[in-house]
Amino acid sequence: MEAHVKEAFDSWYGAWRLHQESAQEAFTAAFSALTPADKCQCHGPTLRWVTPGEGGGEVCLDDHGRTIEFEKVPKAAVGTAMTECWGADWFDEGPGGFSEVEPGQYFYEDEQTYAEYHFDVSADGTVTFGIAYVKVEDIVTILDALERALAVQRPD
Repeated sequence: MEAHVKEAFDSWYGAWRLHQESAQEAFTAAFSALTPADKCQCHGPTLRWVTPGEGGGEVCLDDHGRTIEFEKVPKAAVGTAMTECWGADWFDEGPGGFSEVEPGQYFYEDEQTYAEYHFDVSADGTVTFGIAYVKVEDIVTILDALERALAVQRPD
């Protein structure tokens, strides 16, 4: 590799690494339970969390997109966060919002941003969901809304 090509690549890599670190800081500021994972499966930085009674999961940031994978999160908190971020009935779940949706699987693909949303609502009142290919600022918005919704449900 020629020196000027290597220099340009090193410059790009440095900027990308700074971008990833800044995104992780924003994610953890919005959702304080996230901590850096020792090992990831998405070829980029991964943050994970587990909180008894609130669920667990991970947020990945790589060069193909940003991903949220959360499991067993209380449906009421997910519904509150979704209504705050997108309003009721954005996912065709009905005018009562996601908090009132029946158990089942719900999908949405955003044709403008190519983001993909998958929600699996269990009969036990929890939701396992994945959100892929969303912008960093959208992840921060979702994480912040979910953190605040979960905080309301925590005992004092």
